[in-house]
Amino acid sequence: MAPLPPRASLRSDRYRIHSWLRPSHGRWRHFSFRNPALIAGVTLFLSGCAAVSPQADRDAVQALLDPAAPAALAGDARAQAAPDDASRAAVEALLREPLDAQAAVRIALLQGPRVQQAFATLQLSDAERVQAATLPNPVFSFGRLREGRQLELDRALGFDVLGLLTLPWRARWAGERHEVARLEAAQQIAQVAADARRAWVRAVAAQQGVAYLRDARDAADSGAALAQRMAQAGNWSALRRTREELLQADAAAQLARAEQAAVASREQLTRLLGLSHEQASYRLPDRLPPLPTSLPERAEVQATALRERLDVRAAQARLRATADAQGLTRATRLVDALEIGAVRNTSFANEADRGRSTERGVELSLPIPLFDWGQARSARAEALYLQSAARVRATAVQATSEAREAHAAWQSAWGVAQRYQAEVLPLRRKVSEEMLLRYNGMLASVWELLAEARTSALAVNAAMAAQRDFWLADTDLLLALTGASPAGLSALQGDGDAVAAVEGSH
Repeated sequence: MAPLPPRASLRSDRYRIHSWLRPSHGRWRHFSFRNPALIAGVTLFLSGCAAVSPQADRDAVQALLDPAAPAALAGDARAQAAPDDASRAAVEALLREPLDAQAAVRIALLQGPRVQQAFATLQLSDAERVQAATLPNPVFSFGRLREGRQLELDRALGFDVLGLLTLPWRARWAGERHEVARLEAAQQIAQVAADARRAWVRAVAAQQGVAYLRDARDAADSGAALAQRMAQAGNWSALRRTREELLQADAAAQLARAEQAAVASREQLTRLLGLSHEQASYRLPDRLPPLPTSLPERAEVQATALRERLDVRAAQARLRATADAQGLTRATRLVDALEIGAVRNTSFANEADRGRSTERGVELSLPIPLFDWGQARSARAEALYLQSAARVRATAVQATSEAREAHAAWQSAWGVAQRYQAEVLPLRRKVSEEMLLRYNGMLASVWELLAEARTSALAVNAAMAAQRDFWLADTDLLLALTGASPAGLSALQGDGDAVAAVEGSH
């Protein structure tokens, strides 16, 4: 994590701004009032270069996502600000085949509503950046006064000099805030990709679980039907028949809940992908991907989170912008407005001879720091800086903690799923085979065989749940190392107007 801006940097920023607002010497001499042509040239250059550029924002966000979201998360799709013909055709092509995790993430990035919302928010920030780098408009005022036969016309053209002088700094701060907006947009898009992958894992696991619970329900139906015939023949008591019917009812209830969960999981995936009613008939694979045979080594999990996580980088960028804004607040604590204008007053003695006299001059408007010495604005800027610095530390602590937690959960989930695959399921399979041999040899009853079939189906369902949990933990770990947690993102967005508040305090 980059170190916090030291206090010396704030003092140096204040010195540079003061040096610009008064005649100075040395390295900042060319930013003084003695070089108005250069100041005008710089401001005109900044104003001319400022333009809304959605494509540049899209490329910048993609550059942030490429190293932070490898193929498992982002795939080879480029996030779209709005769906176009090419993206719609790509989505239709992906929906023709069984939808795997990679395709689900690609569709979410191509036409997901949350992705479009993130780009729209980024475009608003870009518009604010351009507005901050635009020269302030001059103000023209006109007055017409009459006293008897005497007529007076007052005309004035004023210009915000302080706004012109501080334009380069305002443009730079707007660019810093826009960089924060890019990082936040990248966080939201990474979160969309992770949510799409999670929803796909849950939907496939729920669909796969329904298939195995149907086998358990079928076994319970066979047992209940046989129990009914045994009871009618007088070979079973009502108690044993009722127990089999209870098992049948319980299996049916579990299957109904699983089917509803499968429908809910599928609809959640449909919403995340932004699919229409006509597109909602997509097919999912029959089963989840197999477990990896071994886990790759992930060294320096905490350092990776501090270096790569987008929310940490955004908090650091916001702190730098807040520190820069504090410099201008301190520099303009006494004089926060300065306007200069050209004035032309024309007086007509009477309307008959149209004799007139004209007065020309310059008008300067400057607030007198008689009551407000700017202490409150400086204190507010200092408090906002301290608040932003505290949020950087909080974000860093949260990032390292979540990275450790996600890494531990990832390893634990793989261990549990691997134990099911390597030990539990082979043993259950062996028990089922032995039970079938005993049944064929007349050493086990049909009831024991049916009970074993129900138990095996439940064991397989538990193994699939463990496999699902591993792939969810894998997505969580990737997001914890490179993206942002939902709690971290909301906390960062709570600091969204810190820099604007500092700038608005002048």
